Amino acid sequence: MQVETTQPNREMPEVPSYAMRVVDALEAAGHEAWVVGGWVRDALMGRPGHDVDVTCSSPWEETERVLRAAGIEVHQTGVAHGTVTAVVDGLPVETTTYRVEGAYSDRRHPDEVRFVTDVRQDLARRDFTVNAMAYHPRRGLLDPFGGERDLGLGVIRAVGEPRRRFEEDALRVLRAVRFACRLGFSIEPATQEALVACAGELDAMARERVGAELDGILASGRMAWALRHEFAVMAAAVPELAPMAGFDQRSPYHAYDVAEHTARVCAGVECACGGRPSQALRWAALLHDVAKPACFSLDASGRGHFFGHPEEGARVAGRVMGRLALPKSMTREAQALICLHDLPVRPVAASCRRMMSLLEAACPGRGRALAFALVDLKRADALAKAPACRGYAVELDAMAARVRAEVAAGCPLTVRELPVGGDDVIRERGLEPGPGVGLVLDALLAAVLAGELGHGREELLAELRMGE
Repeated sequence: MQVETTQPNREMPEVPSYAMRVVDALEAAGHEAWVVGGWVRDALMGRPGHDVDVTCSSPWEETERVLRAAGIEVHQTGVAHGTVTAVVDGLPVETTTYRVEGAYSDRRHPDEVRFVTDVRQDLARRDFTVNAMAYHPRRGLLDPFGGERDLGLGVIRAVGEPRRRFEEDALRVLRAVRFACRLGFSIEPATQEALVACAGELDAMARERVGAELDGILASGRMAWALRHEFAVMAAAVPELAPMAGFDQRSPYHAYDVAEHTARVCAGVECACGGRPSQALRWAALLHDVAKPACFSLDASGRGHFFGHPEEGARVAGRVMGRLALPKSMTREAQALICLHDLPVRPVAASCRRMMSLLEAACPGRGRALAFALVDLKRADALAKAPACRGYAVELDAMAARVRAEVAAGCPLTVRELPVGGDDVIRERGLEPGPGVGLVLDALLAAVLAGELGHGREELLAELRMGE
């Protein structure tokens, strides 16, 4: 059903003045222009808007001419699709000619783009009803597909025939999930049926585009929802997740299969970090047990074991995140967290120092910050196990306090951070420069990390003198 409303007097936030300069310039030249996309959707929800996009009746060449004549900087950023980017007060306004699109033979790019003069035709090509609205402060809201209604219902609904929308661009399968996660919405049944049917086409998508959408789903903080409600889509995007579904861990430590345990860990890190975990921690939560099915074994009593799964999981995570073209630094951090998520740690100085030094070795300069992330991952992991294991989360509070104390005390994690160096070793031990100097410094660091030595300069110099 198509619903169109135009309500000039409705309560809406003011369109930012820099975007209105673009709209006003085009309309002063006799063209029609509207604000479209995310700003309209967020304004209707009472959320702060970010980027403002404009669609207009003028061909891009005319748009560029008019805007330049109005003193506005313009860049040709996508003229094959009718798009130029105006820059007003340093802020970009993507400005696109009304258009319709032909078939998508590669399920990514339209074979043909045809420019039109009716904004309703332009809105009809868009993905979801909540993104297919246009707004003008004098003409009001143009909503031919019921986007405002769906905002009220809290649903993501495809514009037109759902399967056609996903067959045009399979990445819309993940976009539907991302919008549902970001907005806290459900997915309308016909749209849900179509996105599951088309999820397999994600395999043909550029992996960096898939990675960007998955990263956005994780950034929403609602990956647990995605795993529970859209597992088929998640597994199509990351096939390594598929074996987790229904995988019985056969362990007294676990009350859930690997997929549900993972969903609970994803939710747990959000709670532990007040909804602001790092993206590396979010990816680590998603992939921390990805290797469990492959590492599964049963002992004589029928109990399940997963020997080596943290190390193998880190390797799998490296492959997955590399394939998705995610930042290498984030990948290394996620791998370190996954590799060490089962590391036995006690809330004493030596144990926490060892944990931090291992993280520092894996991700130089990040050991201290990652120690807190690892505690949060461990806490979420403990709370997602069988009830008898959840008491470990209390011990982790003491561990976090110990880590904070070690960080505040400035405990060194690397040889370079020791307050003594090679010159001190050479002077106090009478050694010649060479590998032996490094061995002495390594031994000093090991003693500090083990709690056998303090880390003050005078104490370390005294230890060097004693070893003469």
